[in-house]
Amino acid sequence: MNYLIKNISIVNEGKTVTSDLLIKNGRIEKIAAGIGSMAAISEIDGEGKHLLPGAIDDQVHFREPGLTHKATIYSEARAAVAGGVTSFMEMPNTLPPAFTQELLEQKYAIASRHSLANYSFYMGTSNENTDEALRTNERKKEVCGIKIFMGSSTGNLLVDNYLTLDRLFRESEVLIATHCEDERIIRRNLEKIRQEGRKLVAADHPVIRDEEACFESSLTAIQFAKKYGSRLHVFHLSTEREMQLFTNLIPLHEKRITAEVCVHHLHFCSDDYAVLGNRIKCNPAIKSSRHREALWRALLDDRLDLIATDHAPHTLAEKGFKREADGRISPLEEGEGDQPSGQGSAYERAHAGLPLVQHAVPLMLHYVQEGRITLERMVEKMSHAVATCFRIEERGYIREGYFADLAIVDLQQPCSVRQDNILYKCGWSPMEGMEFPSSVTHTFVNGHLVYGNGAFDESQWGRRLSFDR
Repeated sequence: MNYLIKNISIVNEGKTVTSDLLIKNGRIEKIAAGIGSMAAISEIDGEGKHLLPGAIDDQVHFREPGLTHKATIYSEARAAVAGGVTSFMEMPNTLPPAFTQELLEQKYAIASRHSLANYSFYMGTSNENTDEALRTNERKKEVCGIKIFMGSSTGNLLVDNYLTLDRLFRESEVLIATHCEDERIIRRNLEKIRQEGRKLVAADHPVIRDEEACFESSLTAIQFAKKYGSRLHVFHLSTEREMQLFTNLIPLHEKRITAEVCVHHLHFCSDDYAVLGNRIKCNPAIKSSRHREALWRALLDDRLDLIATDHAPHTLAEKGFKREADGRISPLEEGEGDQPSGQGSAYERAHAGLPLVQHAVPLMLHYVQEGRITLERMVEKMSHAVATCFRIEERGYIREGYFADLAIVDLQQPCSVRQDNILYKCGWSPMEGMEFPSSVTHTFVNGHLVYGNGAFDESQWGRRLSFDR
């Protein structure tokens, strides 16, 4: 179908202008006031609402293949579009990990049949698959980048061999995305706390994965990138000290080193472990309010270039919790239920990661309403900057000729996070019980109204992202 959105406030490239917008054949055909009605065009009244470019999430874990008890590409992409996210880039730590071009292509094949959002997937790296990872150079326009875990992750995705890192940074012609935490420092901090002879708890997480572990690893990645002029993108920055490693003196399109912040590091702080415990255990750790405030400052002055989620769903049991009959979430007792295996305390057994992709846009709209960030800047950081950073072709902006990846939001229509409206396969959110002041009412992907007023149209799947490289 083709659509005419009438009299809506279009938020794009630093301005908000009331206009009409015509969607035809999957693309934005025309933006102008007073576009007349046409045959075979479905009209949507945009009065009082805002039209945003769909958010592009450059860091998600959708768990397929191999971990589909937590999530699938279908379930999480469905949650994404309900939250105004129209494109995603997904991580390689599935089972098996995406360590070969063939395994990577299998993920693209799954998405082509099951993803309601547009998609791309990172090539995985290990200490042993350098040759295969560098084959991504042959597919610059087809793959968002290669991912290096410089801190611990699942399986053998940790790359801590400096010769391997040196070669990847020297020879990669595509974007290198890094998870930066120093494994040596983490292990030292963990051992120090264990020597105290007490049970570890969630509040120990930012002490174990501390500012030093993040800074030293980020510094190492940046030193490699500067040595070879590599295109480096550092994921989920979480500390005040790391902010001194990034600049706002260069326009984004000229930067060779870029930085990302995630919504949970902007929202939560270490005080929240007292209530949420292991539900907000993630890597890198959520730290004190001092760090959170430093992240906000760096986001608003452009040292941090874009906002993402690091959406990483786990079952409640894997986090050490259960759902009560009345809907409340409570901790599992020792030995109760299907708890994660392993030694140590509930904290040590709990998996790291939060489900977030459905609620990132509403959460940031909450901060718009609070006056923390303008709507135009939010759009810049969640759409424009991601498209510019990754050189995504014809997406991320509301421009004539671009793909119609769009979200309509109602800033006056509250929405709450409840068990019965959470779309993640894992069935829970760290934001349960929160009421946002604004709602995503419609989401278009390639001009297809995939989500409208709570209903999905699954007659069309998303498309593979392409890159101007």
